[in-house]
Amino acid sequence: MAKNTRGAVSRRAYARIRRDILAGTHAPGSLLSENELAADLGISRTPVRTALSRLQDEGWIRIYPQRGALVRELTEVEIREAAQARHALETAGVMRASQERLGELTDGLPDEIARQRSALTAGDFATFNELSGEFHRAFVALAGNATMLELYDRLQDRMMLATARSAADITESPDSALDEHAGLARAAADGDWVEFARLLDLH
Repeated sequence: MAKNTRGAVSRRAYARIRRDILAGTHAPGSLLSENELAADLGISRTPVRTALSRLQDEGWIRIYPQRGALVRELTEVEIREAAQARHALETAGVMRASQERLGELTDGLPDEIARQRSALTAGDFATFNELSGEFHRAFVALAGNATMLELYDRLQDRMMLATARSAADITESPDSALDEHAGLARAAADGDWVEFARLLDLH
C-alpha cells in the first residue's frame, strides 16, 4: 500500500474512532480492542494503531500494550476545573464583545441551534457534540482575542468528552439542552454578560 494511501486510511480510522467517542458509542472507561476496531472498519491493524496513537497524543484515550486502548474517563475535578475555565472565557467573550460582533452573533445563532436540533432528532449525537462545541466557542470569539481562543481550544476536547458522558441524558431530553443554549444565545445577543454568566453556571 502506498504511503499516501496508508495515511488516508489511518486518518479515516482516526476520524471514525474519535466520532464514536464523541457520540458516546465508545463510552468513557471502555476498553477498545485494536483487532475489533480493525474488523469493524474493514482495515488492517496498522492504520488503527496509528489512529490510536494520535488519539492518545490528543488525550482521548490511553493505550495499554497487550490489553487495548482505554477511553479517557474524566475525573469530577477535571470536569469541574474545565467548566470553570470555560465559564470564565465565554463570559469574558460576551463582556468584551463589540456591537458589531453581537449583531453577527444574533444573525447566526438561531441557525446553529436549529442544526443542533436536527442532529439530535436524527439521533446523531456526535454531530450535536461537535456543533455544541462550536456554539460555545463562538462566545469566546466575540472578544476578538486570539490568545483567549487559543486557551479555549485547549479545553475543547475535554469539554466534548464531558458532554459525551451525558449523551444518554441529552438524547432522552433534547429540549432541555437546546432551551439552555437558546437562553445563552439571547443573553449574549443582548450583551447581558451577567445573565449569560448566570445561565452558563447552570448549564
